[in-house]
Amino acid sequence: MTLSLLVVDAYPDEDRQHLAKAGATPAGDLFSALLTRLEPTAEVEVIRPADVTSALPDGVALEQFDGVCWSGSTLTIHDSTDDRARRQVELARSAYSAGCASFGSCWGAQIAAAAADGTCIANPKGREFGVSRQIQLTEAGRSHPLLEGKAPTFMAYTSHLDMISRLPPRSTLLASNDATDVQALEVKSGRGWFWATQYHPEFDAHEVAVICRVRAEQLAEEGLFATAGGAHEWAGTMERLHAAPDDDQLSVELELDESVLDFDQRTIEVRNWLQRVKSLADG
Repeated sequence: MTLSLLVVDAYPDEDRQHLAKAGATPAGDLFSALLTRLEPTAEVEVIRPADVTSALPDGVALEQFDGVCWSGSTLTIHDSTDDRARRQVELARSAYSAGCASFGSCWGAQIAAAAADGTCIANPKGREFGVSRQIQLTEAGRSHPLLEGKAPTFMAYTSHLDMISRLPPRSTLLASNDATDVQALEVKSGRGWFWATQYHPEFDAHEVAVICRVRAEQLAEEGLFATAGGAHEWAGTMERLHAAPDDDQLSVELELDESVLDFDQRTIEVRNWLQRVKSLADG
Protein backbone atom coordinates (compact mmCIF):
# COMPACT_ATOMS: atom_id res chain seq x y z
CA MET A 1 0.00 0.00 0.00
CA THR A 2 1.01 3.65 -0.34
CA LEU A 3 1.88 5.33 2.96
CA SER A 4 0.85 8.93 3.55
CA LEU A 5 3.43 10.65 5.74
CA LEU A 6 3.63 14.11 7.25
CA VAL A 7 7.05 15.64 7.88
CA VAL A 8 7.30 18.49 10.38
CA ASP A 9 10.25 20.73 9.49
CA ALA A 10 10.65 22.38 12.88
CA TYR A 11 13.25 25.00 11.93
CA PRO A 12 12.35 28.69 11.77
CA ASP A 13 12.75 30.12 8.30
CA GLU A 14 15.77 32.36 8.99
CA ASP A 15 17.84 29.48 10.39
CA ARG A 16 16.73 27.07 7.69
CA GLN A 17 17.77 29.57 4.99
CA HIS A 18 21.09 30.30 6.72
CA LEU A 19 22.03 26.62 6.75
CA ALA A 20 20.77 26.08 3.21
CA LYS A 21 22.99 28.89 1.90
CA ALA A 22 25.95 27.10 3.47
CA GLY A 23 25.05 23.88 1.66
CA ALA A 24 22.85 22.04 4.16
CA THR A 25 19.72 20.23 3.04
CA PRO A 26 16.63 21.78 4.67
CA ALA A 27 15.50 19.49 7.48
CA GLY A 28 12.10 18.73 5.97
CA ASP A 29 13.64 17.89 2.60
CA LEU A 30 16.29 15.74 4.27
CA PHE A 31 13.70 13.64 6.08
CA SER A 32 11.48 13.45 2.99
CA ALA A 33 14.38 12.16 0.91
CA LEU A 34 15.21 9.52 3.51
CA LEU A 35 11.61 8.38 3.86
CA THR A 36 11.13 8.01 0.11
CA ARG A 37 14.49 6.26 -0.27
CA LEU A 38 13.40 3.70 2.32
CA GLU A 39 9.77 3.60 1.14
CA PRO A 40 9.76 4.69 -2.54
CA THR A 41 5.97 4.73 -2.96
CA ALA A 42 5.32 6.90 0.11
CA GLU A 43 3.53 10.20 -0.36
CA VAL A 44 5.18 12.85 1.84
CA GLU A 45 3.91 16.29 2.76
CA VAL A 46 6.12 18.83 4.58
CA ILE A 47 4.83 21.52 6.93
CA ARG A 48 6.80 24.28 8.66
CA PRO A 49 4.88 25.29 11.81
CA ALA A 50 7.57 27.70 13.06
CA ASP A 51 6.84 29.98 10.10
CA VAL A 52 3.08 30.31 10.47
CA THR A 53 0.50 31.01 13.16
CA SER A 54 -1.48 27.83 12.46
CA ALA A 55 0.51 24.60 12.74
CA LEU A 56 -1.56 22.73 10.15
CA PRO A 57 -2.47 24.21 6.76
CA ASP A 58 -6.16 24.65 5.96
CA GLY A 59 -7.73 21.39 4.90
CA VAL A 60 -4.97 19.24 6.42
CA ALA A 61 -5.87 16.91 9.30
CA LEU A 62 -3.51 14.67 11.27
CA GLU A 63 -5.89 11.75 10.86
CA GLN A 64 -5.27 11.63 7.11
CA PHE A 65 -1.64 10.54 7.60
CA ASP A 66 -0.30 7.10 8.44
CA GLY A 67 2.65 8.63 10.30
CA VAL A 68 4.19 11.92 11.41
CA CYS A 69 7.94 12.55 11.30
CA TRP A 70 9.65 15.41 13.20
CA SER A 71 12.98 17.01 12.31
CA GLY A 72 15.52 18.76 14.49
CA SER A 73 15.37 22.51 15.12
CA THR A 74 17.35 25.49 16.35
CA LEU A 75 14.50 26.41 18.68
CA THR A 76 14.64 25.83 22.44
CA ILE A 77 11.74 23.83 23.73
CA HIS A 78 12.04 25.01 27.33
CA ASP A 79 11.65 28.68 26.32
CA SER A 80 8.04 29.20 27.40
CA THR A 81 7.97 32.66 25.78
CA ASP A 82 8.51 31.35 22.23
CA ASP A 83 5.23 30.85 20.38
CA ARG A 84 7.05 28.93 17.64
CA ALA A 85 7.99 26.26 20.17
CA ARG A 86 4.66 26.25 22.02
CA ARG A 87 2.79 25.84 18.74
CA GLN A 88 4.75 22.69 17.96
CA VAL A 89 4.24 21.21 21.41
CA GLU A 90 0.50 21.68 20.91
CA LEU A 91 0.73 20.03 17.49
CA ALA A 92 2.44 17.01 19.06
CA ARG A 93 -0.27 16.83 21.72
CA SER A 94 -2.87 16.86 18.96
CA ALA A 95 -0.98 14.03 17.25
CA TYR A 96 -1.09 11.98 20.44
CA SER A 97 -4.82 12.65 20.79
CA ALA A 98 -5.40 11.69 17.15
CA GLY A 99 -3.66 8.36 17.65
CA CYS A 100 -0.74 9.17 15.36
CA ALA A 101 2.35 7.04 14.91
CA SER A 102 5.23 9.52 15.24
CA PHE A 103 8.99 9.50 14.84
CA GLY A 104 11.46 12.28 15.55
CA SER A 105 15.13 13.08 15.98
CA CYS A 106 16.77 15.64 18.28
CA TRP A 107 14.09 18.36 18.68
CA GLY A 108 11.64 15.59 17.79
CA ALA A 109 12.67 13.59 20.86
CA GLN A 110 12.28 16.65 23.04
CA ILE A 111 8.86 17.35 21.48
CA ALA A 112 7.83 13.76 22.21
CA ALA A 113 8.67 14.24 25.88
CA ALA A 114 7.43 17.80 26.38
CA ALA A 115 4.04 17.12 24.77
CA ALA A 116 3.47 14.21 27.17
CA ASP A 117 4.47 16.09 30.37
CA GLY A 118 8.17 15.33 30.35
CA THR A 119 10.83 18.00 30.93
CA CYS A 120 13.65 19.33 28.75
CA ILE A 121 16.58 21.51 29.83
CA ALA A 122 19.90 22.78 28.53
CA ASN A 123 22.33 19.89 28.85
CA PRO A 124 24.50 20.71 31.89
CA LYS A 125 27.39 18.91 30.19
CA GLY A 126 27.18 21.28 27.23
CA ARG A 127 26.71 20.66 23.54
CA GLU A 128 27.04 17.19 22.08
CA PHE A 129 28.25 17.65 18.54
CA GLY A 130 29.48 15.74 15.55
CA VAL A 131 29.41 12.12 16.63
CA SER A 132 27.68 10.68 19.68
CA ARG A 133 29.92 7.90 20.91
CA GLN A 134 29.34 4.88 23.10
CA ILE A 135 25.56 5.05 22.88
CA GLN A 136 24.35 1.97 24.72
CA LEU A 137 21.02 0.23 24.46
CA THR A 138 19.17 -0.17 27.72
CA GLU A 139 17.71 -3.55 28.64
CA ALA A 140 14.40 -2.36 27.21
CA GLY A 141 16.14 -1.01 24.12
CA ARG A 142 17.72 -4.35 23.30
CA SER A 143 14.28 -5.85 22.72
CA HIS A 144 12.44 -2.80 21.38
CA PRO A 145 11.38 -2.80 17.70
CA LEU A 146 12.73 0.74 17.15
CA LEU A 147 16.27 -0.56 17.63
CA GLU A 148 15.94 -4.05 16.17
CA GLY A 149 19.19 -4.80 14.35
CA LYS A 150 21.15 -2.10 16.18
CA ALA A 151 24.45 -2.98 17.83
CA PRO A 152 24.36 -2.91 21.66
CA THR A 153 26.87 -0.02 21.54
CA PHE A 154 27.01 2.33 18.58
CA MET A 155 27.80 5.82 17.25
CA ALA A 156 25.47 8.36 15.62
CA TYR A 157 25.72 11.80 14.04
CA THR A 158 24.45 14.51 16.37
CA SER A 159 24.15 18.22 17.20
CA HIS A 160 22.23 19.43 20.24
CA LEU A 161 22.43 21.68 23.29
CA ASP A 162 19.23 20.59 25.04
CA MET A 163 18.21 17.24 26.49
CA ILE A 164 15.31 15.42 28.08
CA SER A 165 15.79 15.66 31.84
CA ARG A 166 12.59 13.95 33.02
CA LEU A 167 10.82 11.21 31.13
CA PRO A 168 7.06 11.57 30.77
CA PRO A 169 4.60 8.98 32.06
CA ARG A 170 4.14 5.93 29.84
CA SER A 171 7.61 6.28 28.36
CA THR A 172 10.54 3.90 28.04
CA LEU A 173 14.24 4.80 27.96
CA LEU A 174 15.84 2.85 25.11
CA ALA A 175 19.42 4.19 24.80
CA SER A 176 21.83 6.46 26.65
CA ASN A 177 25.46 7.59 26.79
CA ASP A 178 27.69 9.61 29.11
CA ALA A 179 26.98 12.87 27.31
CA THR A 180 23.18 12.63 27.21
CA ASP A 181 21.03 10.48 29.48
CA VAL A 182 18.18 10.05 26.98
CA GLN A 183 19.43 9.11 23.53
CA ALA A 184 16.37 7.13 22.46
CA LEU A 185 12.90 6.60 23.90
CA GLU A 186 9.34 5.55 23.27
CA VAL A 187 6.45 7.67 24.53
CA LYS A 188 2.80 6.67 24.63
CA SER A 189 0.19 9.35 25.27
CA GLY A 190 -3.51 9.55 24.50
CA ARG A 191 -4.12 7.15 21.62
CA GLY A 192 -0.76 7.84 19.99
CA TRP A 193 2.83 6.72 20.26
CA PHE A 194 6.18 8.29 19.44
CA TRP A 195 9.56 6.67 18.77
CA ALA A 196 12.42 9.16 18.97
CA THR A 197 16.19 9.59 19.07
CA GLN A 198 18.20 12.50 20.42
CA TYR A 199 20.76 11.81 17.67
CA HIS A 200 20.13 12.21 13.93
CA PRO A 201 19.67 9.01 11.86
CA GLU A 202 18.87 11.24 8.87
CA PHE A 203 22.29 12.97 8.92
CA ASP A 204 25.29 11.97 6.88
CA ALA A 205 28.88 13.24 6.99
CA HIS A 206 28.09 16.15 4.66
CA GLU A 207 25.22 17.49 6.76
CA VAL A 208 27.33 17.40 9.94
CA ALA A 209 30.22 19.07 8.12
CA VAL A 210 28.04 21.98 6.99
CA ILE A 211 26.77 22.59 10.53
CA CYS A 212 30.35 22.48 11.78
CA ARG A 213 31.48 25.12 9.29
CA VAL A 214 28.50 27.38 10.03
CA ARG A 215 29.04 27.17 13.79
CA ALA A 216 32.84 26.92 13.84
CA GLU A 217 33.39 30.02 16.01
CA GLN A 218 30.71 28.95 18.48
CA LEU A 219 32.00 25.38 18.66
CA ALA A 220 35.48 26.68 19.42
CA GLU A 221 34.15 29.02 22.11
CA GLU A 222 32.36 26.06 23.69
CA GLY A 223 35.59 24.06 23.75
CA LEU A 224 34.58 21.39 21.27
CA PHE A 225 37.47 22.41 19.02
CA ALA A 226 40.66 24.20 20.02
CA THR A 227 40.08 26.85 17.35
CA ALA A 228 37.55 27.74 14.68
CA GLY A 229 40.22 26.68 12.19
CA GLY A 230 40.25 23.25 13.79
CA ALA A 231 36.48 23.01 13.32
CA HIS A 232 36.85 23.90 9.65
CA GLU A 233 39.60 21.31 9.26
CA TRP A 234 37.40 18.61 10.83
CA ALA A 235 34.51 19.62 8.56
CA GLY A 236 36.77 19.32 5.53
CA THR A 237 37.79 15.82 6.55
CA MET A 238 34.12 14.89 6.97
CA GLU A 239 33.39 16.20 3.49
CA ARG A 240 36.19 14.04 2.09
CA LEU A 241 34.69 11.05 3.88
CA HIS A 242 31.30 11.84 2.39
CA ALA A 243 32.86 11.88 -1.07
CA ALA A 244 34.79 8.66 -0.41
CA PRO A 245 32.84 6.64 2.21
CA ASP A 246 34.98 3.53 1.66
CA ASP A 247 38.23 5.35 2.47
CA ASP A 248 39.46 3.35 5.47
CA GLN A 249 42.20 5.87 6.25
CA LEU A 250 39.66 8.66 6.72
CA SER A 251 37.38 6.53 8.90
CA VAL A 252 40.35 5.60 11.10
CA GLU A 253 41.45 9.25 11.29
CA LEU A 254 37.94 10.27 12.38
CA GLU A 255 37.56 7.21 14.64
CA LEU A 256 34.27 6.20 13.04
CA ASP A 257 32.80 2.73 12.66
CA GLU A 258 30.13 1.10 10.51
CA SER A 259 27.29 2.32 12.73
CA VAL A 260 27.67 5.75 11.09
CA LEU A 261 29.59 4.86 7.93
CA ASP A 262 27.05 2.34 6.62
CA PHE A 263 23.75 3.82 5.41
CA ASP A 264 21.69 0.79 6.39
CA GLN A 265 23.06 0.70 9.93
CA ARG A 266 22.83 4.48 10.36
CA THR A 267 19.14 4.59 9.40
CA ILE A 268 17.85 1.42 11.12
CA GLU A 269 15.57 3.43 13.42
CA VAL A 270 13.70 5.13 10.58
CA ARG A 271 13.38 1.87 8.65
CA ASN A 272 12.01 0.09 11.72
CA TRP A 273 9.50 2.89 12.33
CA LEU A 274 8.31 2.73 8.72
CA GLN A 275 7.90 -1.03 9.02
CA ARG A 276 5.72 -0.60 12.09
CA VAL A 277 3.65 2.11 10.40
CA LYS A 278 3.16 -0.10 7.35
CA SER A 279 2.04 -3.04 9.45
CA LEU A 280 -0.50 -0.88 11.28
CA ALA A 281 -1.75 0.65 8.04
CA ASP A 282 -2.20 -2.83 6.51
CA GLY A 283 -4.24 -3.61 9.61
